[in-house]
Parts: sequence; structure tokens; C-alpha cells
Amino acid sequence: MTSLSPTTGNRIVLAAALAATLLSAAPRAYAQDARTPAPGVISVSGEGVAAVAPDMAVVALTVLREAETARAALDANNEAMAAVLAAMKEEGIAERDLQTGGFSIQPRWVYPQNQNGTTEQPRITGYSVNNTLTVRIRDLDRLGAILDSSVSLGVNQGGDVIFTNDDQDTVRETARLNAIAKAKAKAEAMVEALGVSLGRITQVSENAYSAPPMPMMRAEMAGASAKADSAVPVASGENEYRVTVSVSWEIQQ
Repeated sequence: MTSLSPTTGNRIVLAAALAATLLSAAPRAYAQDARTPAPGVISVSGEGVAAVAPDMAVVALTVLREAETARAALDANNEAMAAVLAAMKEEGIAERDLQTGGFSIQPRWVYPQNQNGTTEQPRITGYSVNNTLTVRIRDLDRLGAILDSSVSLGVNQGGDVIFTNDDQDTVRETARLNAIAKAKAKAEAMVEALGVSLGRITQVSENAYSAPPMPMMRAEMAGASAKADSAVPVASGENEYRVTVSVSWEIQQ
């Protein structure tokens, strides 16, 4: 039979007593936490707006050529687009600001109808080739002249112009700070009216967007008549950038 020393026995008794104390205290602590209400939360949002004049225009210039064969249409298109590219470079447009935005070769189909109402087999009467050049123009003072010269060089479709900003992050940061200030002011006014105060921030979210730039009306440039020494009149206006910030605070009584 194994016997326990007095020291060992005392340790067992103490351990058992400690375990019993902890087990009995746990329900009381849990009950106390359960009775403690969660802190109230106030959530508000603020919108910041920053407006700035654009410093860059993005232009889509399309050359469309048609011919009886795909080869002839492509050759004519290549010649015209090469002239447009050369002119853009002469205007000081950097290589990084010139990009082919679309290219297609499409047959031209006809669906002839007989006098009795029946339809004959469709047939190809020719081909059309489209080549679109996207140009970023950083000197807006040259925009009108560039649009005008592009027509003389053979651009006969497109003409969409979108005004934008090269550095949008700086403008959005200004809008963001405005949004945060508005959200905080709104929250402080609410807790003052309620007779409480703001605690720690529990959640922050952001939604940043910019008002869609207003493009100039799409122009069908075929047959456009413009004097060689005139420039297309343009108005760049301002771009708006908006940031909405939502913030939640705990309420302190």
C-alpha cells in the first residue's frame, strides 16, 4: 500500500481547493460580464469634394477606309494612320502617350431582295478597315489645333475627348480630408446634443469616386470642312473628385 507524505497530501488538498475556487468564480464572472451592456455606437458619414482643372485630354482618333478588297482598304488605312502618327510626334506627343486603341477589318455585306419579296444570297461588296489611335495630350492649349490637323491628315471617325488629371491621388487626398472633417463634425454635434461623448473609433470605411468626365460630343469627321489655320474650339472646365468616409465611434456616457 502506497502512503503519502504530509507534504504531498497538503499539496493535493491545496490544489483541490484552488480548483474549486476557480470553478465557482467562473460562473459569477461570466454572469457579471453578461450583465455589462455593450457600449453604444454612433455611425456617421461625410462626403468630401475637390474640384480641379484638368491637365490632360485623352482623345480617340479613328481612321476608316473602305475598298473593294481587304488589301486595298488596309493599305489606304495604313497610309493615313502613318501620317497621323507622324503628325502627333511632330506636335511633341511622346511615344508613351500614343496607343492603338482598336483595329478591325470588316466585310461589307449586302442582302438583295427580289421583286417577289424573296432574299438572294448575301454577298460581299467590299471591306472596311478601322484603326483607332488613343492620344494623351498634356498641353491642353494645343488640343484644338491637334484635333483640326488630324482631320486634314485623314481621321474621319471618333473625336471623343475626355478631360482628366495626371495626378489624381493628390486631389482625392484633399477630398478625403474634407470627408473625415465633415464626419467628425457631424458626430461631435450629435453626441453634444445627446449629452454623451465620443469614445474610441471602431470602424472606418471609404468610398472614393470621381464624377465621370464630360466627353465632347462624338464627331463623325468624314467630310468635315475646317480652315487649315483654324483650331477646334474646346472648353475643359473642371473635374470633381468625391470621397465618402463612414466612421463608427463608441459612445461614452
